[in-house]
Amino acid sequence: MPHHKSCKKRILTSEKSKIYNRQIKSRIKTASKKLTSAKDTEEAQGALQSVYAVLDRAVKSGVIHKNKAANQKSRMSKIAAAVKA
Repeated sequence: MPHHKSCKKRILTSEKSKIYNRQIKSRIKTASKKLTSAKDTEEAQGALQSVYAVLDRAVKSGVIHKNKAANQKSRMSKIAAAVKA
């Protein structure tokens, strides 16, 4: 158990951020799964745009690093390009 007031506050704030970060990462995984399960090119392009948006929001809020987002965008665009009609 923490003895200092600042340590107690830090535990509370880190718990809040852990929940928030888990939600954002879950959204990224869900959007990626929608892209990988796309059947046609139109569906894949729509899913790709939503993946891009979710990744950009995660970078903006500081959940993931911008280079990680760039790597994932590149990977997802290759997957979307491989989807045939």
